[in-house]
Amino acid sequence: MAQLIRALFSVGPLLFAYGFIWPLSIQIIAALGLSLPFGLTPLWAGFILAAVWGSYAQIKGSWI
Repeated sequence: MAQLIRALFSVGPLLFAYGFIWPLSIQIIAALGLSLPFGLTPLWAGFILAAVWGSYAQIKGSWI
């Protein structure tokens, strides 16, 4: 059990990005009615934002 918890904490920034930032960004894009480039849907735009920002936080060790 401790090993599972350690594994989850080691990818914490990615879990936070996909569990919180992704749905939040989808809702913000939809609420503002933004038109996205390249025909992106809010779902894909949110995924890309969460993936980039979460990966950065995972590698750098900080969200800023």
